[in-house]
Amino acid sequence: MAAVHVSAPLTGRAIGLVDVPDPVFSAAMVGPGLAIEPAQASDTVVAPVAGKLVKLQAHALVVMTESGRGVLVHLGIDTVRLAGEGFTLLASEGDTVEAGQPLVRWNPTDVAARGFSPICPVVALDAPTGAVEQLASGPIDVGAPLFTWN
Repeated sequence: MAAVHVSAPLTGRAIGLVDVPDPVFSAAMVGPGLAIEPAQASDTVVAPVAGKLVKLQAHALVVMTESGRGVLVHLGIDTVRLAGEGFTLLASEGDTVEAGQPLVRWNPTDVAARGFSPICPVVALDAPTGAVEQLASGPIDVGAPLFTWN
């Protein structure tokens, strides 16, 4: 199976999942990957890969590649409790999307002001440990290479 190149869905600072303030992500229970601490002005989240948008909620999305690999982007930690407030969906579940296509608009500064972490895990769903490599670190722009899923 060909490698999947996952790009940054937003601008910010790439950090390890171990630094995510949620044990499900920090222990890589749903899969390996990275997280992005969003820049204040990072208000648009884009598709990290091309594929089908199989799940789209205000706080999270999953894009399934043509090869059947799902990439999860979770907007903040515990943000499901915001019940969609402060998030604007720019696509629909079931859409075929291109990498870099805008999917959700949000305000990470507002999320933080409400007491939630705006850190965004980007996860290779159900991948084995060690399946992702070429991990980015430090400042990252939207659309830049985040990691490769082999």
